[in-house]
Formats: sequence, structure tokens, C-alpha cells
Amino acid sequence: MIINGLPGELLSANDRGLTYGDGVFRTILVREGRPLHWQQHYDKLQHDCSALAIECPSRQILTAELEQLLRIRSDGIAKIIITRGTGARGYAPSANPQVTRILSITPPPLYPVSFASAGVSVHLCRLRLGHQSRLAGIKHLNRLENVLAAAEWNNADIPEGLLLDEASHIIEGTRSNLFLVKQGALYTPDLSRCGVAGLQRQRVMDWAKQHGVECKVADLQMEALLAADEVFLVNSIIGLWPVREITGFHRVYFPVSLQIQDWLNHGCD
Repeated sequence: MIINGLPGELLSANDRGLTYGDGVFRTILVREGRPLHWQQHYDKLQHDCSALAIECPSRQILTAELEQLLRIRSDGIAKIIITRGTGARGYAPSANPQVTRILSITPPPLYPVSFASAGVSVHLCRLRLGHQSRLAGIKHLNRLENVLAAAEWNNADIPEGLLLDEASHIIEGTRSNLFLVKQGALYTPDLSRCGVAGLQRQRVMDWAKQHGVECKVADLQMEALLAADEVFLVNSIIGLWPVREITGFHRVYFPVSLQIQDWLNHGCD
């Protein structure tokens, strides 16, 4: 782990990332010493920092610190956390905050190959996401809703849960974005009120544009999912998993999902 450019694991108890969840993060797949889609991740980090009025460290600084990590491990999951830094007691941020940079790398997760080829079963979460448009789309550090939702089940054969919002709109997985396929078109939930707009979600939308496939961002409810030809989940670590089963939904063929999956796995950075 690297904190503010130096190896170590100690963080001030007054850091606002710890006391208030006041910060953002990115999770990046690393292969053969290369952080995949690094420029796109950095652009999203800048965007999310700006949304919280946190100064984003330069790409040069973070690239150098990533390179330090990659000398330790060349394959794995790199995580970058940016907080507003230490502060005095109280919610109001300091007038001149000094941001904290925390970078770490862990071994890659070992998922069954069948998750990507034969699809996954998904738990329908009881927890409902609240609306907060100021935070919608941002990968901020306060992820308690996701923590509580992911604690609802304990079954290694069900690797993901589906989250709805307080108005019963489908939003996302606990750690992934979601797409429906219906009559050749793609549909993905509107994330303007809550949820995280992941990088892999944008890459799927880019695929649709490049291939002349209609992709709609819309308010979706369970009725739309149950009527879909295919459903799939994406994030930067898992790539793409077709959904085989969720309450009231069962599919065994995923031709569009697997076509997009192949492009995501072999597409240009």
C-alpha cells in the first residue's frame, strides 16, 4: 500500500475519508503490469473529485505511484482512494484541504469460468436505494447501502445482488451495472437519482454506438427485466456476466451478451 507517495498502512484517525466517507475511489484491473483503461479511469476520477469539490491529484503523480505498486505485483486489482484529507471536528471541510492518496493492489479474484459463459444467479435485494442527485453516478466512499445489501445473502453460487430504488426502479447490482436486451436493443437504468455510473457501463454504450445498436437510458422496473430477451451485468473486474436466473426470470441463451463480452475482453484500450 502507498499513502501519499510512501509505503505504509497508517492513516490519520481524523482523515475525512474515514470519519465521513468524504472521498472517491477507482478499482482497476491490472494485467502484466498494465492498468487497463487507465486514462478512462483517471478521467472518471477527475469527474467524481470535481463533483465533490475535491482537488484531484495529477495523472502524473498517480501514474508514478501506480508504477511503484506494479513493481510489487504485476497482475491484480489496483484501488485508488482520494479523500479530502484530515480535518478538525465537524462536517464543514477545511478551507485549504490537503487531499490523501491511498493506492493498493490485491490478487485478482478467482471466479468460476461458468459465470462468464453460462451466466449467474442474482439475488433480488430487499434494501432500496435512496435518492440523492448530488451524489448520483459518483463512486464515493460512503457505500453503506451496498454493504447492507450484500449482507442479505451468503451463497457463493449467487455472486451478485440486484438493487432497486425507493420508487421500485431497477438501478444496478451491488457492485455492477446492468443492461437488458430486448429485440436487439439495449436498455440500461437511469442513474440520475442514485447508483454508480461505472466505466464498463460506458464501454458497453460505446460498443452499441460503434455497432449501430440502439441503447436507451431509461427508468426500468422488474416487469421490463422479466420480459427481456437477455440481462447482463458489467464492471471493470468481472467484465461481463450474463444473468441466468433471478426471481421470475430464467434464460440459457445469451448471444448478444456474449458478443459484447468478447468485444470488452479484446477491445482497444
